[in-house]
Amino acid sequence: MVSEYISRPLLINGLKFDLRLYVAITSVNPLKIYLYDEGLARFATEKYEKSMGDTKNVFAHLTNYSINKRNFSRFVQPDGKLEDQEEPGMASKWSLN
Repeated sequence: MVSEYISRPLLINGLKFDLRLYVAITSVNPLKIYLYDEGLARFATEKYEKSMGDTKNVFAHLTNYSINKRNFSRFVQPDGKLEDQEEPGMASKWSLN
């Protein structure tokens, strides 16, 4: 896993997100990398603002599912399988499909 905190993050709909891509490296010389077709994006449940120097609002700074599901007024559980979502922009987790 590769992870780095970015102080000026890219946002989708004003929310921080993480993007999960799954790869397998089967050889280094020659380099062979396989990218799995599916991945996902997870979203914070509170809007991020650049003026937020305070990192105490975990719902704006973290994308962890187990944290954001506790934000009952904002967390949107995907219905069924992620790839079957009719309006993925409404859920707190999106399939890359």
